[in-house]
Amino acid sequence: MEFIAQELDDYVCKHTSTENELLANLNRETHLKVMQPRMLSGHFQGRVLSMLSHMIRPERILEIGTYTGYSALCLAEGLTENGKLITIDVNAQLEAFVRSQFEKSELGSKIDFRIANAIELIPQLDEQFDIVFIDADKMNYINYYHLVFDKVKKGGYILADNVLWSGKVTGDYEKLDKETRLLMDFNQLIQEDERVENVLLPIRDGVMIARKY
Repeated sequence: MEFIAQELDDYVCKHTSTENELLANLNRETHLKVMQPRMLSGHFQGRVLSMLSHMIRPERILEIGTYTGYSALCLAEGLTENGKLITIDVNAQLEAFVRSQFEKSELGSKIDFRIANAIELIPQLDEQFDIVFIDADKMNYINYYHLVFDKVKKGGYILADNVLWSGKVTGDYEKLDKETRLLMDFNQLIQEDERVENVLLPIRDGVMIARKY
């Protein structure tokens, strides 16, 4: 996931607003207590998500893939006064930990955390979203995209994390593993979808941003 020189990355982070104390503690606790801590958005990407949310001023956000709650807390920072963020994850083992983090935050009341299979839950959501953030199992990225598309407001945004997959997406398609090929298919789907305009940002492990016409 190192797409720029470490010195440049350090400089970028040094000149990016710091994460608040709650997020810094969550960052540390995730690395100390939870498996696969690299799944955490972290300081730099978290500030990017917060900035985008503040720019869009969403009333409704849907996040697919909560992990330890870091990205949800960052996205929630830009919600309108009566805004709400729904975040879905299948990992019930982390539920108590994640809920405790949300309870510590002044934004906790705006976050609706659900343990569920997103494929099954999304069709039941009677909401229109300003932002959808896809950051769950990569095998279902295309399915998630199709499921949420009609629930995104005109002018709304779909964000997808890990779309560069540690740079493996630049390899020979026929020789790559299934997960990488599916992410390449997802990126191509967005690129060819005339219903959106898109930009792929080389931030951390790659963030695709698609704006619905």
